[in-house]
Amino acid sequence: MTGTTILNAIKATVDRSTQVVFNENPDPAFVKSNDFSYAIVVVGEQPYAETNGDNLNLTLPEPGPSTINNVCGAVKCVVVVVSGRPLVIEPYLASMDALVAAWLPGSEGQGVADTLFGDYGFSGKLARTWFKRVDQLPMNVGDQHYDPLFPFGFGLTTKPSRQSS
Repeated sequence: MTGTTILNAIKATVDRSTQVVFNENPDPAFVKSNDFSYAIVVVGEQPYAETNGDNLNLTLPEPGPSTINNVCGAVKCVVVVVSGRPLVIEPYLASMDALVAAWLPGSEGQGVADTLFGDYGFSGKLARTWFKRVDQLPMNVGDQHYDPLFPFGFGLTTKPSRQSS
């Protein structure tokens, strides 16, 4: 596979003095025994096209939930969700300091790192409603019981925050 993973993009983006620690499924003891300033937790689905996304399982795959709980409960964290569709994230939202929906970013994780570290601003609006629970589906704007986690059109736009050198 060619391209740049989100992890390699982060390593290429941060200052050389910044130590990047990768642990695919850290336990609470590992997180607490280190003095991390912050964490970037990347979770979600394996990349796919077409058929693999046409299933009824909309839960965040393991080790995503345990990683969010173990890391975000102990250190300031931003969670990046890689998925081709909204997934159930509401149970974990309270422990996150920030959430980024990266969708399926393709072969270049550098774009994710560029926005996380302020080289480019975030920009985007949801093209569909992000539900709280699977039992709310189908969910459409205007439905009598429309109570989404994030409504259709939700999003933000920011300006780059890192100064060019």
